[in-house]
Amino acid sequence: MELNRQQALALLQKYNKEPFHIQHALTVEGVLRWYAQQNGEDADFWGLVGLLHDIDFELYPEEHCQVAPRLLSEINASEEMVHAICSHGFGLCCDVEPANLMENILFTVDELTGLIGAAARMRPSKSVMDMELSSLKKKFKDKKFAAGCSRDVIKQGAERLGWTLDEVLDKTIQSMRSCEASVAEELAALCG
Repeated sequence: MELNRQQALALLQKYNKEPFHIQHALTVEGVLRWYAQQNGEDADFWGLVGLLHDIDFELYPEEHCQVAPRLLSEINASEEMVHAICSHGFGLCCDVEPANLMENILFTVDELTGLIGAAARMRPSKSVMDMELSSLKKKFKDKKFAAGCSRDVIKQGAERLGWTLDEVLDKTIQSMRSCEASVAEELAALCG
């Protein structure tokens, strides 16, 4: 039986209760779906990887990407999915290296969506819809802003993808615009 979104969402909610973590999962799901569509890839599969990428982070932050395979086995996640999910922690909390386009995008945008989300919350609109690349670049250069979001990982990810930093920043703003409203709606429904 093939994994569906309802099963993935149920597993996410089993191990993640904090609205912030659920919002991040929904955002990365939407971002990966957008990137998949842009690249003619399987948006459903990429989305599920994004949704579940931090499955173990809330309860097992010190064992992030180490506990994930066990949790993912509860829904019979494929080896491909488990590898993709674990690879986003490459060099940070595991030695599973991103091996394809999706995995390298996830590696890059996991940190970047956090930075863009923090920048959006600082805007009067509280939205990415009116965010300019130049504004994000200023936030990126300010190492004190959203200090927990690793600029080195984002830069390394851009290099792994063969994209300029500006390309990665701009594409990820666009991808977050594509899902901002649906993430807000689903988060409200899930977390009340």
